[in-house]
Amino acid sequence: KQTILGPLWFIIQPVLTSIVFTIIFGNIAKISTDGLPHILFYMSGITCWNYFSECLTKTSETFSANANIFGKVYFPRLVIPLSLVVSGLLKFAIQFVLFLCLFFWFFASGSPVYFTRGILLFPVLILMMGMLGLGLGMIISSLTTKYRDLRFLLQFGIQLMMYASPIIYPVSSVPEKYHWLVFSNPMTAIIETFRYGFLGSGSLNLPMLIYSGLISFFILAVGTAIFNRVEKTFMDTI
Repeated sequence: KQTILGPLWFIIQPVLTSIVFTIIFGNIAKISTDGLPHILFYMSGITCWNYFSECLTKTSETFSANANIFGKVYFPRLVIPLSLVVSGLLKFAIQFVLFLCLFFWFFASGSPVYFTRGILLFPVLILMMGMLGLGLGMIISSLTTKYRDLRFLLQFGIQLMMYASPIIYPVSSVPEKYHWLVFSNPMTAIIETFRYGFLGSGSLNLPMLIYSGLISFFILAVGTAIFNRVEKTFMDTI
């Protein structure tokens, strides 16, 4: 409501971001993209990152944004963050279709991009991103009922985590002694596997992917436990 372009922002935002990254990091900074077209390389990372950050940001506002509803009628509070993660799939689908259109354009132009067996892990990657965003979002949402200023750190934390993920650079360009630091970020293996599956670049590191899956599940379990505990008393503190 009361927007000029409405749902077109779902397309404009990743396109503009990819163009900016291409100009700054690709053309000016000359950061390697493993031989992939710059805009396609950045779009692949941004598509994954946007879904994760959308889940995290929206879920982190669960208690503060729905205090009026929660105070009037009881229903399982967990429904709200779950619905946000599921509804975020629509935006992800739009951006993913845009990414596929770019892929087929460059494929038809003779660029060295191709699908690999890693594409079979695509549903698993979506599940992992949803679990990670949901878990972290519920933890932050639970904490902000008491510590309101934590929400101001959220955007800074998301930006910091984005640059710690292989969105503007491939893992192959990171010195080997820092690989452990890069792969400690659970989004690293997810993005790398996505690129490997849909672009034929990156790597399929199963141990690191399993690590990301376990971390995502652990954070989701902790987030759910904290969320269920806080939702019983949050009206007294919010």
